Amino acid sequence: MGQIFHGSATTTEAVRRAIQHSQESLRALSKRYGINQKTVAKWKKRVSVTDLPTGPREPKSTVLSMEEEAVILAFRRYTLLPLDDCLYALQPTIPHLTRSSLHRCLQRHGISRLPSIQENKPARSKFKSYPIGYFHIDIAEVQTAEGKLYLFVAIDRTSKFAYVELHSKMEKMIAAQFLRNLVAAIPYVIHTILTDNGIQFTNRKQDRYAFEHIFDRICWENGIDHRLTKVKHPWTNGQVERMNRTIKEATVKRYHYDSHDQLKAHLIDFINAYNFGRRLKALKGLTPYEYICRIWTEASDRFNLNPIHQMPGLNT
Repeated sequence: MGQIFHGSATTTEAVRRAIQHSQESLRALSKRYGINQKTVAKWKKRVSVTDLPTGPREPKSTVLSMEEEAVILAFRRYTLLPLDDCLYALQPTIPHLTRSSLHRCLQRHGISRLPSIQENKPARSKFKSYPIGYFHIDIAEVQTAEGKLYLFVAIDRTSKFAYVELHSKMEKMIAAQFLRNLVAAIPYVIHTILTDNGIQFTNRKQDRYAFEHIFDRICWENGIDHRLTKVKHPWTNGQVERMNRTIKEATVKRYHYDSHDQLKAHLIDFINAYNFGRRLKALKGLTPYEYICRIWTEASDRFNLNPIHQMPGLNT
């Protein structure tokens, strides 16, 4: 393989080696190889015949301070979030942080690539595009020291806005009331709901000729299209399954709760932080609440009320 050297080089490794081993004067060597005497003197002093790297010997950012770099590195190592998620989370703290400066900072410190968790990952398929108001609903089981609870979760496929409740049972009447509460809590019209085939949401196959399920009745009363996933295909409701995992990783899988009340209080804080503070790559750096407010300015006819009125805290 041929030698690789930069475009402005006037010597090769062979010439440099010959210069280092020669006893001739700088003037004679300069004339022999057609180069400047300073170049000859430079290679005479060096032990290696390879080019030294250009640029500063200790690379550092011209944009970020040492304290800001320390914050970025600590955040990346603790959260292991992807580049864009790190950017959206850190920009409120470091407003002048850009994607390129963040990447260069992580690259300088050798953590620009996350460790590979799974090889041969299947290709991701995108959801069909829908206007806001398409909710995925599911039930998950969680535990505290007091025992078992059931987590009812609803998440909008488009805005990613989440609504959750904790209950001691998972009966159809509780599921029906959860749907009523969801309709009341969301500032825009819900047009579609996707659930699995659990008895909390629909009649069993052998009961298909029984009275209308109360969950379906509430959907009909609110003009909602109730869709069911394919039997034994839980991944078709994957959006809410992923939200279940996110909630568990932030609560019961990370902390111990002595009581149900502790879990409920922490869950409320987490969902508020998610809806109103977490910037999502799927929403191009917006929070679910910010995305809803943007849709309000573009299609206010889909809304029952102004979403700005639902912002927690003082509206000034």
